[in-house]
Amino acid sequence: MSCKIDYQPTPDLLKDRIILVTGAGDGIGRAAALTYARHGATVILLGRTIAKLERVYDEIEALGGPQPAIFPLNFEGATLKDFHEMAQTLDSEFGRLDGLLHNAGMLGRITPFEQYNPELWNQVMQVNINGPVWMTQALLPLLQQSENASIIFTSSGVGRKGRAYWGAYAVSKCATEGFMQVLADEMDSQQNLRINTLNPGATRTQMRRSAFPGEDPATLRTPEEIMPTYLWLMGPDSRGVNGQQWDAQPPR
Repeated sequence: MSCKIDYQPTPDLLKDRIILVTGAGDGIGRAAALTYARHGATVILLGRTIAKLERVYDEIEALGGPQPAIFPLNFEGATLKDFHEMAQTLDSEFGRLDGLLHNAGMLGRITPFEQYNPELWNQVMQVNINGPVWMTQALLPLLQQSENASIIFTSSGVGRKGRAYWGAYAVSKCATEGFMQVLADEMDSQQNLRINTLNPGATRTQMRRSAFPGEDPATLRTPEEIMPTYLWLMGPDSRGVNGQQWDAQPPR
């Protein structure tokens, strides 16, 4: 679907909402966490590097947003037990969850498949699809406690049409699209929960630099510049939008 780059959110769009952002320590995750907090949300910052999460925490406090929470978790080693313990903790602290942005991701290597390392393949699949799938299952009861909840899975252009040499990353994003469609179809009768994918497009991040080292970053939009679509999908204006593929910016 077309992007909502011109979306104009109200300042209190996300007031009193509780939103979990994975990969919140830097890049798009950091920008989303700050943006959601700026619009009134209590943000749960999830990531693997506590120091980065603490910096985002401090930034949110400095801008006057609701007090955030930090939840350290590394998808590479996370187990079903970890996800269910997390759900229990969030249940006792908040009682519900109004939004879940699956942003954490791992690129792996851009290389011919015949040279792809199986261990690295498994790591990428664990971080990009297996972890988010089982985290979502653990958090569904909390999301269903919300009057108006949104799950956003981060996709990619190579998740909508596979591309040579993109290996596990492309396959994991194709799987993300498929999982979103399955879950959205299952939940379609529940008017209080919507599930969609969002492709951020070419954005000035560390992952983009790793994938395209010769590219001039000045030609790319910053994470902050693509936030309108993230706000629209997470906020109440997208209520009823379910099972769709969205883009955060026009194609290049």
